[in-house]
Amino acid sequence: MSNLQFRQSKYRFSPSWIGTLATILCIPVFIKLGLWQYHKAEQKRALQSTFDAYLHASPVALPGKLGDVEAWRYRHVRLYGEYEPKYQIILDNQVFQERVGYHVVTPLHIRGGQDYVLVDRGWIPAQAEHGKLPAIATSSGIQEVIGHVWLPSTKYYSLESPQSGWQTIWQNMDISRYAKTVPFKVLPLVLRLDADSQADGFVRDWPLPAERIETNVSYAYQWFGFAVTALAIYIYMSMKKIE
Repeated sequence: MSNLQFRQSKYRFSPSWIGTLATILCIPVFIKLGLWQYHKAEQKRALQSTFDAYLHASPVALPGKLGDVEAWRYRHVRLYGEYEPKYQIILDNQVFQERVGYHVVTPLHIRGGQDYVLVDRGWIPAQAEHGKLPAIATSSGIQEVIGHVWLPSTKYYSLESPQSGWQTIWQNMDISRYAKTVPFKVLPLVLRLDADSQADGFVRDWPLPAERIETNVSYAYQWFGFAVTALAIYIYMSMKKIE
């Protein structure tokens, strides 16, 4: 690669083709991964701003037609209805204070209509024998449910294999899958019960949108650092001393 060679003091720049190829491949990958982590941090900041804007807002009722569901993210909502424990599910592998347990998600038949909404009632501990389901008490009659809207991610990795029949334990909150499983219309959102709500809640220590944002920023700087380091190593290894 004589066309890449030039003299500088008592050294010349003479990179190998392997080093050049490796650098060309690695640096863009490192930069892309750094930007990915940085954009994740920015998305969390934006979500946290939306969450904070609705944090102390008065709860509102859901309209008959939601329209843009995304516009309801983190909105504070008050509903009246009756729990339907027959179609209740529990989300596995939920951790609270380093203890493994479940989140209890129960459909609520909204009073005065045919629609149902899923209510995440909070965390309960798992049994010592993990395969044994915990007993979950659910009150009958009309409940006043107050909470904020959670829109579960549709992007997740699951090892679950398709099974026929009703499944109580789920690995992820998949509203689309749930809607296809139950014999009623369910709204495309989940209501996370407020900590002070009396509607049969359990431990409600909900994660904030900006949690672990420092980790994303740290990873972004690490990847950018790898890109700079790769370039520095490439230049250093390419400098040959003139005899």
